[in-house]
Amino acid sequence: MADKISKEKRSENMRAIRSVSILENMVTKGVWARGYRFRKNVKGMLGKPDIVMKKYKVVIFIDSCFWHNCPVHGTLPKSNTDFWIEKLTRNKRRDKEVSDYYVEGDWNLLRIWEHEIRSDFNGSIERIINFINLAKAKESSF
Repeated sequence: MADKISKEKRSENMRAIRSVSILENMVTKGVWARGYRFRKNVKGMLGKPDIVMKKYKVVIFIDSCFWHNCPVHGTLPKSNTDFWIEKLTRNKRRDKEVSDYYVEGDWNLLRIWEHEIRSDFNGSIERIINFINLAKAKESSF
């Protein structure tokens, strides 16, 4: 089935997609408002984590259900399926490589799905805060 919009319009739509989502901004503002200080989308780090606290070796990734192929809500576009299967498979493989890198480097890694945040925003913020607190306690015990 052919695309319903022109190639130029599709290109314009794709250019409008930003690497930092509104959802990520909501989460980082929620964590920041609770008094936790961190860096966002650190370019020099593998996978450009959404939240980084180097002092406590904390990296947090907020994974969108579409781009990271969520097993619960991930969908496959109906057109150009071969491209999308390859693209999403490659994303999933990269996510695993990035996760393995941080785990092997003794980082405290948290991946949280978009649908978890959307279904329980306050609970997700609390989960992130608890994760950070555990990492802080772990790092201070050394």
